[in-house]
Amino acid sequence: MIIETDRLYMREMNQADFTSLCKILQDEKVMYAYEGAFNDNEVQEWLNRQISRYKKWGFGLLAVILKETDEMIGQCGLTMQPWKGTEVLEIGYLFARLFWHKGYATEAATACKKYAFEILKADEVCSIIRDTNTASQQVALRNGMSIKDSWTKHYRGVDMPHYRYVAVAEK
Repeated sequence: MIIETDRLYMREMNQADFTSLCKILQDEKVMYAYEGAFNDNEVQEWLNRQISRYKKWGFGLLAVILKETDEMIGQCGLTMQPWKGTEVLEIGYLFARLFWHKGYATEAATACKKYAFEILKADEVCSIIRDTNTASQQVALRNGMSIKDSWTKHYRGVDMPHYRYVAVAEK
């Protein structure tokens, strides 16, 4: 699956992306909503999970490549995520800190929403965001989403309140 925008293209991640992925997932500031940076094994598990998602669902988090430099600057895509006893279609995004506040996350997330509605024919799509992650909340709002509900997730031994921002397909 390749999604293209004015400044970016998104493609499936592969093992060759491990080093670029480490630059994102091993940065404490990038990973604050996850209670800290990942070690090499956790990065590999993350990458393996995306590759498994491509095989199972035909989608997952994708490498976001900056057209201008052909470098991986983040990841964005669609995943099935647990939410209150069910699974929901989510747009997730996580970018290297150097590329924050440049509109890349909104550009990529908007393209993923369009893909979810036009290609996957989804009725709704969401972004599940920790209550303290105001930057990601702003991306969700710019992507035409609004808060529908909240739930506390338990991760790395911590209770983490999350909001579910939702956009519904136009009929």
